[in-house]
Amino acid sequence: MAALLLASTLTVMAGTVLAPVVSEIRTALDVSGTAAGLILTAHGLSLAVVSPVVGWTIDRWGLRTPMSAGLILYGVAGGAGLFTDSYGMLIASRFLFGIGAAAVFTGTTVALMALFQGPERDKIAGWRSTAIGLGGVVWPLLAGGLAVLSWHGPFAVYLIGIPVGIAMLITMPNVPPAAPGNRGGIVTLLRTTPRLLVLYALSFLASFLLYVLIVFLPQRFDQLGIDDPVTIAVITASVSLAGSVSGFFYGTMRANLGYSALLRMALALWGLGFLVGALVSQPVLLALSAVLFGAGSGISVPALAMLTGESSPAAMRGQAMALSGTANFAGQFSAPVVIGPLVGATSITSGFLMAAALAGLVLIALFFVRLQGAAQEPQAAQEALTVPSAPKAGA
Repeated sequence: MAALLLASTLTVMAGTVLAPVVSEIRTALDVSGTAAGLILTAHGLSLAVVSPVVGWTIDRWGLRTPMSAGLILYGVAGGAGLFTDSYGMLIASRFLFGIGAAAVFTGTTVALMALFQGPERDKIAGWRSTAIGLGGVVWPLLAGGLAVLSWHGPFAVYLIGIPVGIAMLITMPNVPPAAPGNRGGIVTLLRTTPRLLVLYALSFLASFLLYVLIVFLPQRFDQLGIDDPVTIAVITASVSLAGSVSGFFYGTMRANLGYSALLRMALALWGLGFLVGALVSQPVLLALSAVLFGAGSGISVPALAMLTGESSPAAMRGQAMALSGTANFAGQFSAPVVIGPLVGATSITSGFLMAAALAGLVLIALFFVRLQGAAQEPQAAQEALTVPSAPKAGA
């Protein structure tokens, strides 16, 4: 469980750890601003493209080896920036890094679904949400400290994937692949479980709204004359901190509320957060918008992950979770593309009001849709898991 939670923290630091040194990389490698920006986003393209393949691999060969290999690739490819001064090599390493990140994103969720059941699963899901939130604070801060030494420094943070991958290979129980007769492709998955399309749409929306906030909230503060990088970093980090707190209590909330109620709660917090961001001009109150949104994310992340896993056939769960990763990335990419023109033509306030309205419309729609996970897997499924034996003395 410790290795699983630590691996989960790596899912949120793919690009954020490099943000402090983008300008330095641009100068050192003599590239344009757009080219430097690709260093932050190139992994997202490969992540979105290969995620379905990663999911199929997990369904076909089991969980432990693909996930461990993905973590090691995450560490090796991510840490390659420590040793290269070539822009082409750096971009190539980022594409490889995205493949490893896809395995980590999908594998950690599938592992949670396979290894824990019932109330314990909900509790660990909440802890995972807390771990993800803390990772969104700790790793970027560590990277910022290393950035003082050199623009290469933040890449060292990715190396943590190597020991975590080895630990996962040693400690992860053997989750066997599904029987051949129960496997299928993405088309089969979506045809037999159309409700997944609704869940992918919600995952897309969650990431879309998150990146609207991350991209435009600092600009909103800049309009108020607050442009100190440390202050902005602390405010941005409050999204993750608030998510950690609400995620810690997710297990308790799940014991008393259904998935639909939890997602309505998250949407209400998101909508309120954007309303606060649009209507207030006091910096302290404006920071509250980040806290409200983060609290909602701490609820939605485990709820959507568990609901997607419980809604999909066990034999195709890897592919189901991988498609969730694709939806998340698509939401991140779309946010500035969709809201940016509106903000440019009007104001950030208008963009926030549009985001609040979107959250409100989906909130209303969820009052007419009942989302409920499938019954828990029988105990026989748990008994199929085997923990690797410890080496014998003298072996």
